Amino acid sequence: QVQLVESGGGLVQSGGSLRLSCAASGSILSINSMSWYRVAPGKQRELVARVRAGGLTDYADSVKERFTISRDNAKNTVYLQMNSLKPEDTAVYYCNVIGDRAGAFGRPVPFDKWGQGTQVTISS
Repeated sequence: QVQLVESGGGLVQSGGSLRLSCAASGSILSINSMSWYRVAPGKQRELVARVRAGGLTDYADSVKERFTISRDNAKNTVYLQMNSLKPEDTAVYYCNVIGDRAGAFGRPVPFDKWGQGTQVTISS
């Protein structure tokens, strides 16, 4: 199985920075993409940033130039560096990892795993 452990959320003032981490562990054979989503109060889940296996990245327009997603392939860990934070960035942030894990007899089995969520609160 695959487990995700998120860390790094918290409360900061507007204009501040935070760094989120999400470490994947278990019988992972390969990772296709690692993403961060967020759910703000009263809003739907939103893709914040994604990094694909080849290193290509995607960002929500609202976070471009402020957030940077990166991954450490050796550690199966994805990071989200968040700078110039705004009150509207307040949300629960969730890590999502998609890839293949070892199934019976070592055969690849797809997985799509979500982290437990970490609260990010930006005060004005």
